[in-house]
Amino acid sequence: MRALVIRHEHVTEPGLVGARLVERGYDLTTVTVVPRERHHTPNLSYEFPGADGWDLIVSLGAPWSVYDEEAIGGWIGAELALLREAHRLGVPVLGVCFGAQALATALGGSVVPAPRPEIGWTEIETDDPALVPPGPWFQWHYDRCVLPPCAREAARNAVCPQAFQVGRTLGVQFHPEITTAMVQGWLELGGREQCLRQGVDPDGLLAKSRAMEPVARENARRLVDGFLDQVANASR
Repeated sequence: MRALVIRHEHVTEPGLVGARLVERGYDLTTVTVVPRERHHTPNLSYEFPGADGWDLIVSLGAPWSVYDEEAIGGWIGAELALLREAHRLGVPVLGVCFGAQALATALGGSVVPAPRPEIGWTEIETDDPALVPPGPWFQWHYDRCVLPPCAREAARNAVCPQAFQVGRTLGVQFHPEITTAMVQGWLELGGREQCLRQGVDPDGLLAKSRAMEPVARENARRLVDGFLDQVANASR
């Protein structure tokens, strides 16, 4: 089985999600939209693969906003078109953070600034723990999804919808793929300053992420299994 993983920048990896997909028999093809040398000037042209021919598509997070066309206008329209086409063809999609926001936008919803940022480990309220466990999940976002009319909200907290399903697609606002190395990479790319502005101790965040590794691995396994068994393999 073939899975396309959309990696928007050079630090974020398929991580724990990718590892579980491989364990479940998927061969991952990971593409990177914005290379390291364009991280601070990400408005570039990028040709995405077509949606057909894949058994699964995963769209990962990004440090930008889906609606910030000045920053990323060169490629976001093409990704939204890919996600719409995948949904039309019945190709399962898992959207993570920015990927979930792109998925919501592609399917008729939108993205707006959240009432407050979320940075750190949080638990969520879930309607189906077998599909979306309550966490704790790692969060790092400033925006929130306005869900498409056809979406079913599957989890939430006081800030925003935390998971939603549309057919064979699932979007999650949190980061099930997270590893300590990714947290450290985000901190080095300006995240340390963001944490300090929001009253979050960056060194404490990194230390907690390291301590949470076993929990994060188990939660990612449960989420991927729930997605594959309940959503991706559901009837078209």
